[in-house]
Amino acid sequence: MVEWIGYLASILIAVSITISNNFYFRILNLVGSACFMVYGIFIKSWPVAIINTYCIGINIFHLIKGRKK
Repeated sequence: MVEWIGYLASILIAVSITISNNFYFRILNLVGSACFMVYGIFIKSWPVAIINTYCIGINIFHLIKGRKK
């Protein structure tokens, strides 16, 4: 089951980088990063969990910044 979270995260990140619309890129990348964060926690890989937590923050920052324009 845990592996499927990793597979889903990989697919979401891979698809997100093919999207040219910044809003949809950020949303899909955010969800993919969240899946990778959960996956990292489940497998006790703290570097994976930490870097994806950071990516979640970056995506949220840019989504909020984009709404203010």
